[in-house]
Amino acid sequence: MMNKRNATLLLAIVGIITIVGVFFVYPASWSQSVSSWSPWKLGLDLVGGSHLTYKIDTSAIEASQISDTLAGLRDVIEKRVNTFGVKEPQVAISQSGGEQFLVIDLAGISDVNEAIKQIGQTPFLDFRTVGNVNASGTSEWVPTELKGQYVKSASLSFGQQTSQPQVQLQFTSEGSDIFAKLTEQNVGKQIGIFVDNNLISAPVVNEKIPSGNAVINGRFTVDEAKSLAQNINAGALPAPITLINQQTVGASLGTNSLNASLFAGLIGTILVMLFMVLYYHWRGLLACIALIVYIVLSLTIFKLFVTMSLAGIAGFLLSIGMAVDANILIFERTKEELRKGLDKAAAMREGFRRAWSAIRDSNVSTIITTLILFNLTSGFVKGLALTLLLGVLVSMFTAITVTRGLMIVFSRNTSETSKVTKV
Repeated sequence: MMNKRNATLLLAIVGIITIVGVFFVYPASWSQSVSSWSPWKLGLDLVGGSHLTYKIDTSAIEASQISDTLAGLRDVIEKRVNTFGVKEPQVAISQSGGEQFLVIDLAGISDVNEAIKQIGQTPFLDFRTVGNVNASGTSEWVPTELKGQYVKSASLSFGQQTSQPQVQLQFTSEGSDIFAKLTEQNVGKQIGIFVDNNLISAPVVNEKIPSGNAVINGRFTVDEAKSLAQNINAGALPAPITLINQQTVGASLGTNSLNASLFAGLIGTILVMLFMVLYYHWRGLLACIALIVYIVLSLTIFKLFVTMSLAGIAGFLLSIGMAVDANILIFERTKEELRKGLDKAAAMREGFRRAWSAIRDSNVSTIITTLILFNLTSGFVKGLALTLLLGVLVSMFTAITVTRGLMIVFSRNTSETSKVTKV
């Protein structure tokens, strides 16, 4: 049951969150301290940068190893991109026509040629032993002849006795001989596993391993063990990448697109609000208040979790229309009940009840569509799907909860308002 007291408390909490959200999302000078603590994350189409597409050659990889190799390749490339100080880099694997592609968005990068040079190298895996202790008190890693080409595969497995996640390593016949000598000479010592000169694991050798099958144990979670196997596969299995497309977006073009999008969104929102007030009068005014709450809450979530692109802004603006659509359904149902002679509280209760099924079904269908787009596409389409999905979820909250609370609080028929039941 939601009575006037509960509705007032709910609106007070939402109001406080909304006011804080305004300071958080507004990028003006009076909110500069907050903006500097958590700045907006913008995609390359808004701040400029480069969009690179690489073709991945998986012809030399067994079908069962392709998935792990691609995931490891993506992780390795992300680490390479991060060395350039690229803000919010986007690295994804896409598939088209049976071929695999690596798609990289470098927002605001200054030296594109150097990035292309580094990204274009196939990940390099090698094994090293502990050497002499240097002046700083740390041990030096000594390269060995055991390289990535001698590793046949790496996979996630579980211990037979402990059921703990571990990584199963399998070497080629030649690699098995090298690995046997290496483990014999380093019993009780660490062997470092490096990808692109970055240490990813340093297991201790317990005994000589002549079979070419080794297990890396540790206090791994399933995700950690899987990630380690993927990184080893990325450096061990040959998956060369070739740059096939490069698109550069200027910062000025991105700024113009951002300003134009925000201006169009502002004009569209104002027109929607005017229509709601002119057509639904005081109920339309309440819908406008709920719409403002929706916009602030959505922008707060976007600023915290989403890298905004031009397509993402389009998804957000589309969700604004859907938020108003839910209010229209509620108001029209309520008007139908008023025409039947019900008092305001009863008409409101029945209007919410009858509108809920239509609101639920339309939003669920949109959510399913956005999930499909997010999982089966990449790049800008994925950004549109994400913001639209989040926007729909927030709009359901504001349309059903905030609008309903406002109608309960400001309804003149307070004696019956407390009888409004939960949708």
